[in-house]
Amino acid sequence: MSLISFDKKKPVDVIPIGRIAIDFNPTDINKPLSESSNFNKYVGGSPANIAVGLARLGAKCGFIARVSDDQFGDYVTDYFKKDGIDTSHIFRCKNGEKIGLTFTEILSPTQSSILMYREGAADLQVSPEDVDEEYINCAKAVVISGTALCASPSREAALKTVMLAKKTGAVVIFDIDYRPYTWKNMDEVSIYYTMAARNADIILGSREEYNLTEAVSGVCPDDKTSAALWHSYGSKIVIIKHGKEGSMAYLSNGKSYKVRPFPVKMLKGFGGGDGYASAFIFALLQGWEIKRALEFATASASMLVSAHSCSDAMPTVEAVTAFIKENKAKSGEVVEEI
Repeated sequence: MSLISFDKKKPVDVIPIGRIAIDFNPTDINKPLSESSNFNKYVGGSPANIAVGLARLGAKCGFIARVSDDQFGDYVTDYFKKDGIDTSHIFRCKNGEKIGLTFTEILSPTQSSILMYREGAADLQVSPEDVDEEYINCAKAVVISGTALCASPSREAALKTVMLAKKTGAVVIFDIDYRPYTWKNMDEVSIYYTMAARNADIILGSREEYNLTEAVSGVCPDDKTSAALWHSYGSKIVIIKHGKEGSMAYLSNGKSYKVRPFPVKMLKGFGGGDGYASAFIFALLQGWEIKRALEFATASASMLVSAHSCSDAMPTVEAVTAFIKENKAKSGEVVEEI
């Protein structure tokens, strides 16, 4: 019996809710942001990148969001449509809220930073009224982004999505996705992250993000203890990422895996997590065994950190498969059961 069971009768594979942003990545790489003059524009935001990644791999995706009622709103919506992502539940803001803008710095392959403009961000205006049971009932899985929990009414919309997913039998995936902007204090972060994590079937985040999630109840001393905590609430798979060192995967059946990245020539230090998440979710939807799913995920992540963009660089199944074949011959197995 599979650890994660998806309802194959449902027509939509995954519906994320949350942030659609615009990334401006510098073409003046290896410079501080203050000295960068030229940028390429891309669709951004972790849940948006995950949706694009899933669509490129062949999954059928929807999305729940609010975007600005302007040409940037047109840009992101049209981008989704070109990738076959359903936009029926991407609504326009009515009070002048604007899409969040992210200016990235690529100082070196291992030194990157992000400057976000999120005052009055459009994605935080998604409301409970934008989330309806009929739409959620179409989905095999939903993705809740931690950023969506940082303010109302987006917070309530995300929690309603969780509730409807549990009611309709959709798998709940929680991508912790911590961004310091907009959050008021660390207690607030921990409280709302805990609410989502306690209802999630799959949780993905960095070690630091798990520390934030566990802050109020008491930070667990290590990955294994963190995983055991969330398994006790019903989570089936807990992924804990450690940046360039790779990740750990803990399953509720007692199995655990150490996953290392494929060696690549890195360009930037961001984007890998979204490639990892989309590829891992896709692999689970296909019913692949966990070791193969983790290999596929870490391959996608490695491809993303070697590319200039995030959304534009999301690979196809064929591209990831070819990457694994070529690089596995050089580096050997990257997933080890421990």
